[in-house]
Amino acid sequence: MNPFTTLDATAVPLRAENVDTDQIIPARYLTAVTKAGMGAGLFAAWRYLPDGSPNPDFVLNQPQYADAQILISGKNFGSGSSREHAVWALTDYGFRAVIAPSFADIFYNNALKNGSLPIPLPEAAVAMLMDLVEEDPGARIAIDLPAQTVTLPDGQQFHFDIDPYRKQCLLQGLDDLGYLLANLNAIRAYEAAWGK
Repeated sequence: MNPFTTLDATAVPLRAENVDTDQIIPARYLTAVTKAGMGAGLFAAWRYLPDGSPNPDFVLNQPQYADAQILISGKNFGSGSSREHAVWALTDYGFRAVIAPSFADIFYNNALKNGSLPIPLPEAAVAMLMDLVEEDPGARIAIDLPAQTVTLPDGQQFHFDIDPYRKQCLLQGLDDLGYLLANLNAIRAYEAAWGK
């Protein structure tokens, strides 16, 4: 996993609520066991027409949002089945963070465990962000994980909460196993001292 400290990037507004994991990555893409290439199936039912060509009306196919690294969506993002592939598809496509009013718990935790930052913000703040990037697709949004803030181009700032352990894992680019291995000497020292 790559460490996540700060991100200064453009964003894509996905005006949809209750986006479930099957919409994020349809079941037919779940046969792969590797993360590489998952981005091709991201929002496939919306991104592609029945003949397989790109749907020009879908926001990810609009050139002004190319190379965005932040996805902004409606409440209850990532609901549905526990599908780690959903996070894999988002990160393989290039999204480092998702901002929404709320997330399904399983998706939220899967995202954090895979180096992606889900940021819950109030609905009014999310609506403001969506309006901003629709009016100015080149607007850059700054995410500062150490400070736990999202900053707009005009300097307006929103604070977000994150579990301290998950924050440290993201900052260090570690999953759960990586965190344990990085702290193995401290664990052994504790066990040795406790066992006496």
